[in-house]
Amino acid sequence: MPTSNPRQVPPQTVHVPLAERSYDISIGTGNLAQVGKWITSLRSVTHAVLISDTNVAAHYEKPVHQALEAEGIRVTSLVVPAGEPSKSVATAQKLWEAALEDRVDRKSIVVALGGGVIGDLAGFIAATMTRGLDFFQIPTTLLAQVDSSVGGKVGINLPAAKNIVGCFWQPKGVLIDTAVLETLPRREYLSGLAEVVKYGVILDEPFFDYLEANVQPLLDREPAALQKIIARSCELKAQVVAEDERETTGLRAILNYGHTYCHALETVAGYGEFLHGEAVSVGMLCASRLGEKLGVFHAPSTQRQHALLSALSLPVDTPQLDEAAILAAMQRDKKVEHGKLRFIVPLKIGKVELMADIDSEVAMSAWREGHSA
Repeated sequence: MPTSNPRQVPPQTVHVPLAERSYDISIGTGNLAQVGKWITSLRSVTHAVLISDTNVAAHYEKPVHQALEAEGIRVTSLVVPAGEPSKSVATAQKLWEAALEDRVDRKSIVVALGGGVIGDLAGFIAATMTRGLDFFQIPTTLLAQVDSSVGGKVGINLPAAKNIVGCFWQPKGVLIDTAVLETLPRREYLSGLAEVVKYGVILDEPFFDYLEANVQPLLDREPAALQKIIARSCELKAQVVAEDERETTGLRAILNYGHTYCHALETVAGYGEFLHGEAVSVGMLCASRLGEKLGVFHAPSTQRQHALLSALSLPVDTPQLDEAAILAAMQRDKKVEHGKLRFIVPLKIGKVELMADIDSEVAMSAWREGHSA
């Protein structure tokens, strides 16, 4: 289990205000050791279903398991193969059956210990088992810490569409330990930085400026820089979720900047070929070029995004994939309405807008222009 870093910074709490579904995000360094006390401070627990994957379990399953047992909690530990393919109907069924076999009941809780895949999958298990169990998020990747663990979106994939089966199910709490990022492979860590850049583009130009000025501390995983970007990303997402929890007003859709292209890329390339953040990086630049084509965004701002993403060692070029398949995948995107493509398009750094009825050829030209020379 990670220990406190000598460069530790004071812990922070970010509140997600959702009336009776409100919860706190506890952000610190070395605080994973307190997970048992943290959960029992939030509610009475006798049984926890701890869900992780093969990569995360090797580092953190045993200490988290022991920390929960130390608080008198019976633990059912379930480990799935690492990677996007585990967000499937087949894996969900195995987890349902395993939890049932170990006497899950309506007072049990689910603890998601892992990255975005585990958060989505375990949250879906929590939302559906006995028509709803409380669950807690312990995100162990940067991407999950800044994005997928916050906001209550849970679900699984079908072969033809990512995240198409799911629901909104808010956690009871999120515990973020920046020290766990020390064991995160470099590629996974960099992938998470794409979602951080996204928050700057959609909501906060000064935050985007901060990222541009702090590339090296971010690449070096300096604790102060990590806590800053994680806390600010969580604050920004919490603001959006509080105003549009279930995507009824359209505001929450701005969190999907770049994701229409991103999800199409992930689907056509095959789940796992691109990490989610890598696909987000490519997708944001496609959406940025789309904004230029629609006359609402300027090329220098696209170049700023390109330069920052490149400096953070993220992919910026669209791969050579079947364009008909990419378009077909975009047409299955959750933002499509009445068969019409809709995209989150930037107006300036710090402000984006949902635009409807985008011509498919214009959308594909923004994709095509991203091919490397």
